[in-house]
Amino acid sequence: MEAGEETEEKGIVHVVDDDFSVRRGIERLLRSAGHRAVCHESALEFLEKGVEDGPVCLILDVRLPGLNGLDLQRELLTRGRELSIVFITGHGDVPMSVEAMKAGAVDFLPKPFNDEALLDAVKRGIRQDAKRKARQFIVGEIRLRLERLTSREREVLDLVVTGMLNKQVGAELGIAEKTVKVHRSRVMEKMEVQSLAELVRITEYFRASGS
Repeated sequence: MEAGEETEEKGIVHVVDDDFSVRRGIERLLRSAGHRAVCHESALEFLEKGVEDGPVCLILDVRLPGLNGLDLQRELLTRGRELSIVFITGHGDVPMSVEAMKAGAVDFLPKPFNDEALLDAVKRGIRQDAKRKARQFIVGEIRLRLERLTSREREVLDLVVTGMLNKQVGAELGIAEKTVKVHRSRVMEKMEVQSLAELVRITEYFRASGS
């Protein structure tokens, strides 16, 4: 499946809420919709247990004892763990929701929430996480290919993808045109591409990812 393609696959949904009755109600709702639900009564418990590879969505109460929901969101981002989060709260306000959404939350639902609204938010969160993981997989594959290149091959790649001809690349690097052709052939082989257009496409994709 290509990155960006929509998926309706079911996922793992973590629920963090200190109210047992709320956790149990959400757990039943999620299971009825075909999701696997994992419940936690605190943010610390969630952090200690960790998260599966996914696709994963996190339903997170804002008001929690100790580490609250917004603190947990910030902690996950600090750790470099981007998750699809659906916030729920009985005490939410506009500044809270704005902060949560700016940090990447999928939705911010006030209690009592509509079951369909929660399931819709979870579906969007799982789809978002699946897309993110697909992108991460593709970027990881491209990174592995780039690491196979020698420093000279990387220089040739960087110039070739700008549209330079072999002769121009040779002049820029101070090497013979036939030497550029050899390096270019090795670049195409190691990057596992069949055309310049494909090489440009995956290189731009990698750079756009911020890697």
